[in-house]
Amino acid sequence: MSSFDLDFGLTEEMKAVRESCHRFAEDVMRPVAARLDNMTPEQVIADDSPLWSALEEFKQLGLVGMPETYGPDLSPAERALMHCIVLEELSWGDVGMFITFALFNMTPTIAANFGRQDLVEYFSARDEISCLAVTEPNHGSDSVAFTEPVFFDKEITPDCRVRRDGENFILNGQKSAWVSTGTIAGSTTLFATFEDSDQGYADGAVFLMPLDLEGITRGKPLNKIGQRSLNQGEIFFDNVKVPRQFLIMEGPEVYPMVWEFYLKGANIAMGQQFIGVARAAYDHALAYAKERVQGGKPIIEHQAVKTRLFQMFMKLESARSHIRRVAIAEATIEGGVPFEHAASCKILATQTAFDLANEAIQLFGGNGLCREYPVEKIFRDARASLIEDGENNLLGLMAAARL
Repeated sequence: MSSFDLDFGLTEEMKAVRESCHRFAEDVMRPVAARLDNMTPEQVIADDSPLWSALEEFKQLGLVGMPETYGPDLSPAERALMHCIVLEELSWGDVGMFITFALFNMTPTIAANFGRQDLVEYFSARDEISCLAVTEPNHGSDSVAFTEPVFFDKEITPDCRVRRDGENFILNGQKSAWVSTGTIAGSTTLFATFEDSDQGYADGAVFLMPLDLEGITRGKPLNKIGQRSLNQGEIFFDNVKVPRQFLIMEGPEVYPMVWEFYLKGANIAMGQQFIGVARAAYDHALAYAKERVQGGKPIIEHQAVKTRLFQMFMKLESARSHIRRVAIAEATIEGGVPFEHAASCKILATQTAFDLANEAIQLFGGNGLCREYPVEKIFRDARASLIEDGENNLLGLMAAARL
């Protein structure tokens, strides 16, 4: 962490949480993430994987279900700031592992957000990893583009379809290999389009449902370049009967609004997480510049390196300030911030993480290309972020539609 602390107004308890997260990120997450990065996707989720022991240690931090776990005495602004700090510190350790940890018992939290105490109790008793079943194999960001004409195109054929069956629902189709924790989750928040929709993706239903219903199967874990500690994989639905109790919302009057609510929260969270990744790249570059000797002195004493490091520092601080400002506004303003502000968090943070990881590799020189040095992995993790939770260019178009 920086020797100069800009987090003014933190209580001693908040500082203690920050320090605990930082120690956990450094002592547990980074060593385990390095091991997971060199494993096959199947080994990452095997019974003897170090991922599971790290998850057990994460539970001991008392952060399952954050940000509600930060304590009742915090104001909404303080809670939002604390959440930014926690997400940054843990993603500084490893963003793929953090996403996995954050999805543990996420379904009860989502149920509480929708005022469904019955589902809070149902899923709390299951004590399991959750997932967000959003993307589909033949549709990418177009399926979430609620500001664009394609979202309302009745000629589009979704891959995950639902129909009403009396009081219940029948699901068919699949979600794509990009569903985070898709092959290991016990429950899901699932978005599905009605088979008889004449409004494209705009007419659908949202379910909070267990993934042990008859007719649900999984694909194999996805093998990808970055965030290899994060399991991702397909989910298939073959005439799955979903009881009405698991329905959250349905119909074109509310379905696009639920998409916006979901994507707004996801974009702000992505911003909070990838500031941690950007900081990790900067921290490694700064430390290496102080140690690496070229031309008879540490490279940080060369003007070109000093300039590059300051540019990295300035980008990091600017992006962090913007994301925290939006996150606090989202928590304190009635109705939250407009979508374009949330999208700016995701786009700015992920691009900053990618740019700083790229600069870190340049500062490391040839060593930056080697897997024994950490910035190569950070670069791959950051590269994946430009696509996940909405591809950045399309998110920008969606945000522009709201200007």
